[in-house]
Amino acid sequence: MAKTTSSAGRPGRWRSGAESKQRILDAARALFREHGYGGTTVRAVAAEAEVDPAMVFYFFGTKQGLFAEAVDMSTAVPPAIDALFAGSLDTLGERLVRTLVSNLDASDRAPLVTLTRSATTHDESATLLREFIEREITGRLATLIATPDAEWRAGLVNVQILGLAVARYIARVEPLASASVEELVSRFGPVVQHCLTGAAG
Repeated sequence: MAKTTSSAGRPGRWRSGAESKQRILDAARALFREHGYGGTTVRAVAAEAEVDPAMVFYFFGTKQGLFAEAVDMSTAVPPAIDALFAGSLDTLGERLVRTLVSNLDASDRAPLVTLTRSATTHDESATLLREFIEREITGRLATLIATPDAEWRAGLVNVQILGLAVARYIARVEPLASASVEELVSRFGPVVQHCLTGAAG
């Protein structure tokens, strides 16, 4: 008697694209919670979801893109972060402010706002976001600056960026709350740039 297999019981390659994508997201969320951002690999997520790693890249592009969807971050954030590091260090302060404000203004899923609101809790999403920021922004900044005090400089940038996010989006402090993107870039960009490349105090 020939063996029959229902669609629900078919091997992974027979699943619909939507089913495979959801399995990948479910696996990623579980592994990110268990192992953190740094301890979770695309290969591990694929194995957990019973799909080929190429399928993870097909749906999400990068590990950063997978993380963004897994924690409900705007998928525009990872490519925006990559773009930050594509230009000159001498203009990075302006790019940081422009990228931050433009993305937060355009999205109702603002990871830095979530992070600052959860700063005094043990929320798992906030913990994962902190690790993501440390690895994908702070760590890369320190490497790019490449000075003996690079970690301090990257940390000071975080203070400026998080402070701006709190003032504009949570406390709604004026004139920061209603200022245009370009005004914030022109006024705040040099402050961030000084943290990056200015003379040490």
